[in-house]
Amino acid sequence: MSPFRAPPVRIASLMAALGLAVTLGGCVTLFPKSKPAQLYRFGEGMTAQTLASPASAMAPVGLHLSTGFTRAAEGDRLLTVSDSQTAYIAQSRWVAPASVLFDEAAARAFETAGAPFHLLRRGDVGMAPFTLRLDVETFEADYGPAWSGSPTVVVRVRALLTGPPGHAPAAQVFESRQPAEENRVGAIVRAYDAATSQALGQVVGWTTAEAAALSSSG
Repeated sequence: MSPFRAPPVRIASLMAALGLAVTLGGCVTLFPKSKPAQLYRFGEGMTAQTLASPASAMAPVGLHLSTGFTRAAEGDRLLTVSDSQTAYIAQSRWVAPASVLFDEAAARAFETAGAPFHLLRRGDVGMAPFTLRLDVETFEADYGPAWSGSPTVVVRVRALLTGPPGHAPAAQVFESRQPAEENRVGAIVRAYDAATSQALGQVVGWTTAEAAALSSSG
């Protein structure tokens, strides 16, 4: 049975094209009725070394952080793509919606990197001089043409940093591409984790530098 959750008319063609690719490891089976779905998570492998923000003399300031997520990947299913076709890996899910895990990972990235910010979220009391909006535009495992080989996980994030009144907002797009070592769910999940960590590391560094520049300009 195909490892992808796809419409019935697509299952046979996907099986032929993939040759029953994405063999599931561990206790996961190719037969959906045999065992429950294996749960995975991402965003917990970040370290201070991989997320280190640029040195800054800026005193810690408040930062309101919010995130948005592409609809196709915001749930708990692992999204894969091949050209214009999409499918979800069967019997494998995130332990929580990907949008929630990413939101938690973003907050953890700023805390782990030692960036000069006091993170504030929706509902927190007080005004913050900076607001950072992160919109995840792409969060998928890309197989390239014909569902061939091992996929490359692509994480694309659009960041918008708003500073004190009188300063123009700063915007930047960050994209991380991490090839999976093999065409197995465990390897694909590790690629998701690595790509997320890399993208968030770039976000933290950029936000720290931009905020410091705005602060020094008065």
